[in-house]
Amino acid sequence: MPVDFTAIDFETANGFRGSPCSVGLTKVRNGVVVDEGYWLMRPPAGHDHFDSRNITIHGITPDDVAAAPRFAEVFPEVRDFIGSDALVAHNAAFDMGVIRSASEVSGLPAPAFDYACTVVLSRKNYSLPSYSLPFVAEAAGVPLVNHHDATEDARACAGIMVDIAAKHAASSVRGVFTAMQLAMPHTDAYDPATDEMSKATRSALEKMAEVAAGVSSGRRARASWSTEGPNPEPNSLADSSHPLYGQTIVFTGDLGLSRPEAKLRAAHYGARSASSVTRKTTVLVVGSGFAATDLRTGRLTSKAQRVLELQRRGQGIEVLSEGEFMQMIG
Repeated sequence: MPVDFTAIDFETANGFRGSPCSVGLTKVRNGVVVDEGYWLMRPPAGHDHFDSRNITIHGITPDDVAAAPRFAEVFPEVRDFIGSDALVAHNAAFDMGVIRSASEVSGLPAPAFDYACTVVLSRKNYSLPSYSLPFVAEAAGVPLVNHHDATEDARACAGIMVDIAAKHAASSVRGVFTAMQLAMPHTDAYDPATDEMSKATRSALEKMAEVAAGVSSGRRARASWSTEGPNPEPNSLADSSHPLYGQTIVFTGDLGLSRPEAKLRAAHYGARSASSVTRKTTVLVVGSGFAATDLRTGRLTSKAQRVLELQRRGQGIEVLSEGEFMQMIG
């Protein structure tokens, strides 16, 4: 299938999207991988601390990037590798957010991109218990040996995009969206001389400043998850290309956020929260250290067991881990 694009995957040093420490890219021409690129990098100055949780996920340590160039030195090469291609990523809101936030805190311009999210597209093309990358790659017949290695993740994402394009006999990424009657997402260029920082970056910087000043330790302490809190109305102005937009989401288990705050975050991106799993549920977020692979081992909460029961009856519900949800909300 003659489809051209570049797939991309970032890994970050900490919870701020503007802290990339590696990036993998896979260039596809006529449906075939023709080139790959990989860069280790130091995150932008002031945002280069490594969180142990991130290290556990991708295995990259401060020592690994100590002699590497900063993002600002690496990104021009990354930009040249991409060229005029559409970008494809699994949970593209995260990867596009990395480019924007890292560029903003580096004082670096960033180009506009048309892009595709294989999480969003996969939900409409496969019936799976989870749309995490390993599950979707398996459904698309794409090998994925070392999940969270940026090169392998980008390569798997590319294979998924090629498989979806073939399903719709599309000759381009835009053709996939046309065939599915969807608008192709787009992110605008950023010029530090004329454009303000994005709201996502400003919010992240404000929270980091609060933590540094020691004023948020009490106010933002973890609240009891036995308190569901209200279910806020979805943000009607949210980006419809975001993977949480239009979903009905339920939370179970213990997350780093209180349940009311998690619901507010989900509503900001256009999701409707609920307090129990019903036939309207489309997404279940599971905390308490859950990983998508636990769906195969049976280590699940009662709500997750209910989801599997509904899945067996044909209801399409996606199960997200804490990490996947946190990545989606930034």
